[in-house]
Amino acid sequence: MPASTKKAQPETVALFISDLHLQASMPRTAQAFFDFLRTHAMKAQQMYLLGDIFEYWAGDDDIGTPFKQQVVDAIRQVSNAGVAVFWMAGNRDFLVGDAFAKAAGATILPDPTIASIAGKKIALTHGDAQCTDDVAYMAFRAQVRQQEWQHAFLAMPLEKRKAIIEGLRKDSQEAQRAKSCEIMDVNADAISSLFDTFDVSIMIHGHTHRPARHAYHQNDGERVRHVLPDWDYEDSPARGGWIKIELDGTIKRFDADGQELD
Repeated sequence: MPASTKKAQPETVALFISDLHLQASMPRTAQAFFDFLRTHAMKAQQMYLLGDIFEYWAGDDDIGTPFKQQVVDAIRQVSNAGVAVFWMAGNRDFLVGDAFAKAAGATILPDPTIASIAGKKIALTHGDAQCTDDVAYMAFRAQVRQQEWQHAFLAMPLEKRKAIIEGLRKDSQEAQRAKSCEIMDVNADAISSLFDTFDVSIMIHGHTHRPARHAYHQNDGERVRHVLPDWDYEDSPARGGWIKIELDGTIKRFDADGQELD
């Protein structure tokens, strides 16, 4: 009898992306995402989508829109291939619900989530909740995350919801012009509190569009915060990239061209 063969574990334990802001008007960015799924995600054990994958999400009854259906189907193919797909809401797509999760084959995670990956305990968050210096945004965030507000909003006709979202997007763009970069970045105390509360030394988040590796030296060792990039492949040079965790726990960062960063 021939010896049984066991399928080797993928070398990539987990992949992390965020802030793609996918929309039909940005086809090159969408294609970069589809290429990422086919080339990289299919070879991983897990994939984490940490918010703002869509430019906006008006509700799960919008899945039938051709472009959004294409994205959902592409994610589903990764899930069907045996990759565990995890979704965390961002500030643009926090209305994703159970119907989306079922269609995409994804598990919705609370923000923040503490994950054990390749022997490491990691705090995962979108990042907007830590931008506490932006008082106006934090008040808006608190309002739209309330169940009562969401139920009332989702009860409106889909086209009305889309019109409201479009207005909110324009207001947000105008407001951002008047805000300093520091206000729109994460607050140091909020980040420190997250590290302390969950007793972790590694954090991964997006939202700020400021990709980097931040190291903090504490008495009990080093803390590292990895910030994911936003994606925009419409112009040159392209912006984008991802984070990968390998079997031995090594964390690597990659740019828009798939080149490993130092």
